[in-house]
Amino acid sequence: MATDYDAPRKTDEDTDSIQALQERVPDKMSGVVDVDDADNPGFELAGQDLADLDLDVVVLPPQADEFTCVSCFLVKHRSQLDHEEKLGPVCRECAA
Repeated sequence: MATDYDAPRKTDEDTDSIQALQERVPDKMSGVVDVDDADNPGFELAGQDLADLDLDVVVLPPQADEFTCVSCFLVKHRSQLDHEEKLGPVCRECAA
């Protein structure tokens, strides 16, 4: 049996109007927004201009006991080294 998915799907019992549905389910919470700023008091970014804010980040050079995995490109400690490939070192997570 072929089904016409473009045909309207209303039946006789689905003819309730919007007003009838609104009377059945009262909208008590309409327009109420639950905001709890006690958890993050200093977090206000909406609409603020942050163009004049400078961030200071200290970048360290590679340390003697670190390597960069050629698979995931993360800097890992030498204790995480699994094996060396032709391209370079591979960490234990990528080798698994």
